Amino acid sequence: MTNTGKSASDSVAVHRSRDLSDLLLDQFFTTGLISETERIAARAHRIRIAGQTLRQSDWLRGQHVRVATGDSAADGVLARVGDLRTYSVWHFDRESGELDLCVLDHGDGPGARWGRNAVVGQRVRFRGPEGSFTLRAAAPYHLFAGEETASVALGAMLGAVPAEVAVYGAIETATAEDRLPLPRAAELAHPLRGTASAARSEILVDAVRELELPHTPGNAYLAGEARTIQMLVKHLVQERHWPRRAIHTKPFWTPGRRGMD
Repeated sequence: MTNTGKSASDSVAVHRSRDLSDLLLDQFFTTGLISETERIAARAHRIRIAGQTLRQSDWLRGQHVRVATGDSAADGVLARVGDLRTYSVWHFDRESGELDLCVLDHGDGPGARWGRNAVVGQRVRFRGPEGSFTLRAAAPYHLFAGEETASVALGAMLGAVPAEVAVYGAIETATAEDRLPLPRAAELAHPLRGTASAARSEILVDAVRELELPHTPGNAYLAGEARTIQMLVKHLVQERHWPRRAIHTKPFWTPGRRGMD
């Protein structure tokens, strides 16, 4: 992959001597350095974090990390941690000690600013990988549905489905330029919502409703905005008669509510 990010000499947080705050944070966080940055879609940055400590981690497709978005060079533990923001893992290579995140650039919150300003050589602290929204192995086929905030987790899971197992799905974005390069993208629907809201998205629900699924249920993975997920679950259970146990959900956000992963 081509590195389109800034060089280490541009970073404001490289090779700082470690102190007691660092030693304390090491007890609660994994630490690495940004080794690559790349704009992977119109509003998404791929950020690669590398370090020896990552070789001690494990990852299941669909899991996330919680990144400390504070200033790693600031004085004091709290300033260095800042706000924790949750990001699904796009790619993880335990042997090389490398982990990729794809950070959506929207708004002006601490997570968006962190992703926008990330530079090669910058120290990053995070917790995880963790989470139970992961690919289930045994299924006749897999169904995926979500919007931009779900694309990373769903893309990671899509990449692990064996080639002989069918996949179906709909990944909604505002524009075609917002689409991530998902594995098996040609087998999915890609509805565009334009300027419509991603909350309570009838566009995504209609796209799933139009899918020609087998008559027997598979495993469904629904992620993104909470109320849209509820609508998708209702469609699968009431219209397609799926058992609820076959539907796996992960609400990342909903308007007016903070603290959701």
